[in-house]
Amino acid sequence: MAQCVQCGRQLPPFSLKKTCQWCQQHEAAQRGEDIQYQRVETAPWLRRQSTSMVVTQVIFGANVAVFIAMVLALGESMLSNPAGLALVGWGANYGPYTVSGQWWRLVTCLFIHGGLLHIAFNMWCLWDLGRLAESVYGHWTFAVVYLLCGLSASIASIVWNPLVLSVGASGAIFGLAGALIASFYLGEFSLPRAAVTGMLRSVVMFVGYNLFFGAIIARTDNAAHIGGLVMGLLLGALIARVAPQHDAIVRRVGVLLVGVVVVGGGGLWLAHAHAYLAHGQSGMYRLKAGDPDAAIREFKNAIKERPNFVPAHEALSDAYIAKGDYDGAAAELRQVIALTPRDERAYRQLGLVYLEQKQPQKAETVFAQLLKINPDSADGHAGMAEAFAYEHRAAEALAEYQRVAEIDSVYPGVYYHIGVLEIRLNQADDAIAALLKQRQAWDDADNEKLLAAVYDTKGMKKEADEARAKAAELNAKK
Repeated sequence: MAQCVQCGRQLPPFSLKKTCQWCQQHEAAQRGEDIQYQRVETAPWLRRQSTSMVVTQVIFGANVAVFIAMVLALGESMLSNPAGLALVGWGANYGPYTVSGQWWRLVTCLFIHGGLLHIAFNMWCLWDLGRLAESVYGHWTFAVVYLLCGLSASIASIVWNPLVLSVGASGAIFGLAGALIASFYLGEFSLPRAAVTGMLRSVVMFVGYNLFFGAIIARTDNAAHIGGLVMGLLLGALIARVAPQHDAIVRRVGVLLVGVVVVGGGGLWLAHAHAYLAHGQSGMYRLKAGDPDAAIREFKNAIKERPNFVPAHEALSDAYIAKGDYDGAAAELRQVIALTPRDERAYRQLGLVYLEQKQPQKAETVFAQLLKINPDSADGHAGMAEAFAYEHRAAEALAEYQRVAEIDSVYPGVYYHIGVLEIRLNQADDAIAALLKQRQAWDDADNEKLLAAVYDTKGMKKEADEARAKAAELNAKK
């Protein structure tokens, strides 16, 4: 089939002309003639409003304003590595909170960024792609496309990484890139093919480059990027084929309603498929409120929805411990270990539960397993020391606590425990040295009382009186 000699579009069958109707219209317009050919999509720079990017500027300004407010509220940490809890407080997208009813986070996360470089790169991309996309689609269509792509990105992020924080405008920006790719590929512009192909190539390279490096950089939320990109491709293709004319308002609204239905359906599916997150978050609220029974019910509901959801098993064990049900806690911790055999916290908690149940031999076995995973685990050696001490194996317990001190000299109470064991072994001088090291770490009334008792055994009355006076002073401050 013949092609236009100017733009490369296919000509109608048996056409004797060398140029297509689009190029003919373009040439006629340049001559000042008014020839009525219907363009499927107007070239952005041939329309008077093409220089207006008011919506892009509003979105840009909102992102910058939020970032400045966060810097003023949170300090310099916002410039490089803000804390996750701080981002959650400002509206970051976090699965357990979002699915448990805080759906507004799907939108607010689009205006929050995790550092100066993060917002700088995103705003640079938004300015370039937003200006072009707004000129292609017009103001209100552009605004709706941006929002729908951002929502799709947020939903995709939770689906793929339900327990990972997600912030930033990049998902919506990828949506703009997807919409432009679809428009340049499927739309009809009164432009030479080389111009359209060049823009298409640039946008495709932008998407490919960022997806590639997003896969390499661990903190990049590529799930959000892909979610926004897919929605952008869908909306861009529908607009180009169904409602390219800006005055076809009914068709445009219909196309955008399709996007609303897709996003709404995704949200409903997310709420159903990730109900376990809502139950888990509700359980955490009730546990913090001091209602372990209600928390246990919620955590069990979460596990019923997702049997292998490790955080729910861990939280359920904490709720059982709060209630004093150590058998239930032990069962859940064993389940955690079965699901994640290298979870050091689970071994530590299970060992402590066995000690609470007065089963030191089981505790010793669990702490030994922990030390196989991590021979330098201070918690593992401290737990082993507790198990030995419970069995009156003071020398072995002392050796374990000394190992703890080698690994972590500020481990809570380590020198106090060393002092206690050295007293049991009639090593008064060594006990005094250990208790003095504990004093240097922090002031503690029990440490001072024990130190006074050791001083008494050594006949060091002055030092004993000073230690007792300090213990009384510390108790008075409580």
